[in-house]
Parts: sequence; structure tokens; C-alpha cells
Amino acid sequence: MMSVQRISGLLAAVLVGVALGVSAQFESSVLLPNQAGEWIVDQPRVGRTVSRNIRVEIAGNGFFSVDPEGIQTVRPDIVQPNHFTVFDLLVKLDQDGQIALEYHYDESMGTHIIDSLNGESGWWYEARYSAGWFERNTHRMDHYLVKDETEVRFSIERASRLEKLYLAFEEEMARVVANDGKVILPRVTIEGPRREELVFEDIEVRAHDTRIDVLQPGTVTALDILLSLGEQGFLTQLGITWYEWIFTADPVDHYFVEYIKGGPIDAQAQGSCGFVYEVGYSSIPGFGGAHIHIPTDTRVILAPEYALWFWLCL
Repeated sequence: MMSVQRISGLLAAVLVGVALGVSAQFESSVLLPNQAGEWIVDQPRVGRTVSRNIRVEIAGNGFFSVDPEGIQTVRPDIVQPNHFTVFDLLVKLDQDGQIALEYHYDESMGTHIIDSLNGESGWWYEARYSAGWFERNTHRMDHYLVKDETEVRFSIERASRLEKLYLAFEEEMARVVANDGKVILPRVTIEGPRREELVFEDIEVRAHDTRIDVLQPGTVTALDILLSLGEQGFLTQLGITWYEWIFTADPVDHYFVEYIKGGPIDAQAQGSCGFVYEVGYSSIPGFGGAHIHIPTDTRVILAPEYALWFWLCL
């Protein structure tokens, strides 16, 4: 079983909020497949757009307040209009003349790379949503969606870690090319509350457009991994619930996985117990960067090495 220390904070808040029954707002629960036998959400919810300035810290350069008005994403292939990513905040600061940013899109890594920021190279970032905390991550900065109360800080990363991350990105894109553009995960694991385990290899994942309010049609997310397992007959049912806020975290505006049924696993989140997850690369697993506070429905994926869901009780 996984260590309690591998908990995802926001998902933990969901579990505690459900247990208390008063500190989380959940407006709609969805059981899949739907009545038509499809693994899609018939009437998906809509999250709020960014309405307040976003706080950005750039190490050695101070703090900045970024007005969301007029921000145009550099990833219109992934992100819907009126939404944007952590990387777009830097581009806006550069456009406003507050920083000097040089960057390019690297096809081999499937992401934008900072060449220099105010004359320095080797930058990476940490971010947090409302009521969360900063954490190391391996999530491409032009995939990390911004919401109200998001805070971001950029700093010079160790060269060895950045090289490892960029190599993982390159290997991931090589898998995409080798699979003719299909998203195929080498390994998916689901662990239940009684140490039951489901392990799948070479799972093809397709988009189900659960969050078409913020992501472009066809964008694949971590939630699509479970939905695709259901379509392929490996899962029998999946339950997700939409939360607008949890404790002091507001906005939340995400679906959370609360029920998984398949094979020996038949588990519903209850009390202070439920499922948490991670996706990423074997070279930088867990809290090294794979296990972060982005819920599955907007965790954009390309072709990570592994995905893991496990049961946790607080």
C-alpha cells in the first residue's frame, strides 16, 4: 500500500469535506456508463473563467500582478478561448514590457521552452491553486491551467533535473510518434482499499471531452484513462462528483473520482477514505513531480509512462 505521505492535498480535502458533510459543495454526481451505455458525461459542468489578477513570483526579479484581461493562450490547440496557462502569464508579462522573455515551441518535447528570462536560462516553475501549496511538478507549463487564486513562482532549476525532465518529455513524444499519434500508456495501475490491484499494459486512451468548457475537443486528460478503461470493458462503473468549492478552496470547479468498480475492486469514497492518483514518468515519480494538485479532468496528458490510482484513508 502507498504511504500516507503520498497524499494529494486537494483530493484529501474532498475526502475530509465529505466526511464532515458541511465544508464542501458538490452539486452533481455522475455514474458512468450513462443510460445509453456510453462513458461520457451527458451534461458536463462549466467552470468559472479567471476574473482576478494572478500573482507571479520570478526569483531574483520580484513579484508581479498579471491582469487576465486580454491574455491570449499560446496553446489554442489545447485551451479554449478565455482560458490560459501558467506559461501564458510569462508571455503577457513580456508583452507588457515587464520582463524580457525569449522562448520557442519544441516539437520533440511537445511544449514551449524558455530560452531566456531577463537574460538567464534554466527556468522551471511551481504553482498552487486556492488553499493549496507549492509543489514540484513535471507538468508542462503550457498545460497547467490558471484559475482565480492561482499563484505561480519561477526559479532557476538544477541543470540535472531539467535535463531529466526534458528527456522524459522527448521520450514521451517519441511514444506518440511511434503510436501514430495515439495516446497509449505502457502501464496503468488501480489499487483498492483491501489491497486489490488491477494492472493494465499498453492502454489506448481517447478523449471524452468532459471539460470542453476549458479544453479543446480531443484533448486527452488523466480522467480519460479511466473512461477508456471502462469503454474497453476493464471497468464496470465509475462515479465522479463536481465540486465548486472545498473548505477555503474556492474556486475548485472540478470533477473528482469517488467510485471505481472493476475486477476485484468495488470501492466508493466514504468518510475520510477515497482514491488519489498520479501520472508521469518512472524517472521522476510520486512527489518528485507526478503527484500534484491538478484534478484528473484537466490534467492534460500526451503519453506518460504510467498512471496510478490508489486508496487512501486519512
